[in-house]
Amino acid sequence: MPKKTLRRAIFAVLLPLAAALTPVAGADAAVPQAAAGATIQNDVFWKDTSGNPVYSQGGGVLKVGGTYYWYGVRYGGAVSYYSNPAAGKNSNTSFSAITIYSSTDLANWKLEGNALTAADLGGAGWVGRVGVARNAATGKFVLISQLDGGLVFATSSTPNGHFTRAGTQSSIGGVSTGMSGDQSVFTDDDGKAYLVYSNKSGRSHLYVSPLRTSDFLHVETATNVFNSSSGGREGNIMFKQNGTYYFCSSDLHGWNASHTYCITAKNIMGPYSAEFVLQGTDADFSHVTQTGLAFTVTGSAGSFVMFGGDRWSDFAGNGIGYNDWVPVTFSGTTPVFRSLSQWTVDAAAGTWSVGGGNNYVLNPGAEADRVAQSALAGWTTTGGTVNSNSLGGHTGRWAITQSSSSAYTASRYQNILLPNGTYTLSAWVKSSGGQKKATVFAKNFGGSEVNSSINRSIGSWTKVTVSGITVTNGSIQVGVFSDANAGNWVNVDDFSLTQGG
Repeated sequence: MPKKTLRRAIFAVLLPLAAALTPVAGADAAVPQAAAGATIQNDVFWKDTSGNPVYSQGGGVLKVGGTYYWYGVRYGGAVSYYSNPAAGKNSNTSFSAITIYSSTDLANWKLEGNALTAADLGGAGWVGRVGVARNAATGKFVLISQLDGGLVFATSSTPNGHFTRAGTQSSIGGVSTGMSGDQSVFTDDDGKAYLVYSNKSGRSHLYVSPLRTSDFLHVETATNVFNSSSGGREGNIMFKQNGTYYFCSSDLHGWNASHTYCITAKNIMGPYSAEFVLQGTDADFSHVTQTGLAFTVTGSAGSFVMFGGDRWSDFAGNGIGYNDWVPVTFSGTTPVFRSLSQWTVDAAAGTWSVGGGNNYVLNPGAEADRVAQSALAGWTTTGGTVNSNSLGGHTGRWAITQSSSSAYTASRYQNILLPNGTYTLSAWVKSSGGQKKATVFAKNFGGSEVNSSINRSIGSWTKVTVSGITVTNGSIQVGVFSDANAGNWVNVDDFSLTQGG
């Protein structure tokens, strides 16, 4: 088959919609499939090039020459959660250090050292939301972070050196509460740098402030660019595409995952558009993350925006991993979030592709939803409130549940568009047993339904697998079904649908 024909014939993972196989509105129908490049694997704890855990949360990335430098915070609770995620979330936000990692391929990160330590900041309480920019006038790299109730500035002559504390700031002019809430640093094409943030209390006001041009060691008076009427906004980030600024934030959900909300403008100071939800973030709440960082990857053959999602699993208990990065592409002027568990990136070319091991199920472990409820993001049900989620998942806090004190028939399923090929479906299950029928199933893929029966007593989490699923029509439905007697129940967690097998 000619290459062009093959490319047109294959589909990418798109937002599964309830009961209808419809691609993301406005999105292109196909995205690149597995190709050469460095592999980014999400939904795991990242390791650095020495094999040690990457500890970098609430940070930012700065490119210097051909190298990307990633700055973020190492918290005490991140270390303990990594060591034993089964123990659940914790509240240990104690500050260890602002770490520096470097990479040329955006997948393999080398620990350069610590930009600042607890000793440098005098036994600080809260430290977070770190960004770095280079000031052209001084030649210094300037680090800005929250420090307790204010801001701290530090400088270094190199991007990977130990930074020297250079000052603090306790208030910002023009801000309703006098100080920033969540924030990030954005450097424009002309080298000017800005703080992008919400106010400290309530966080319903969004602001942009220039950093002082002479040295970046002061945040200038704020411009209030947007006020939310539907709750606070946090995790504020900014990226730019074809002359348009995109200011994006998450819901005020504490440490939990969220849709991503965006406003746009042609001038960084506004006026900004009405708020909209970033396409592709609805079905799994931004791949079970909160907006954390963003930067544009530009190469010899293309460009895309890197969305770095913070998964605060140490403080929310919502699964495995702290860092989940995905590409954001554009359909015209509309940004589209590509929720991928595995993908490849060619940083030099500015291109990306879906990884061969990508899990095509969105919200596979019910972790996006945060609270107990019947309707789960990304999933469709029959049987009503017999379907729910429950605490005590295989990984993370939550699992999909079907149960009732009366006899019932129920299903929870997801329709997925994907390339034709052979796939393996798996899930982790518990079951009371005794159902007339209970299955983890796959159907509507161009062949007869295939499933794994779970209508037996399964007292501990057990993996079930359905392999050799040959998709011929570019789509599939996967889920769990029960035809049950009163008191019967099943719990299902960590669905996976990957190519191969």
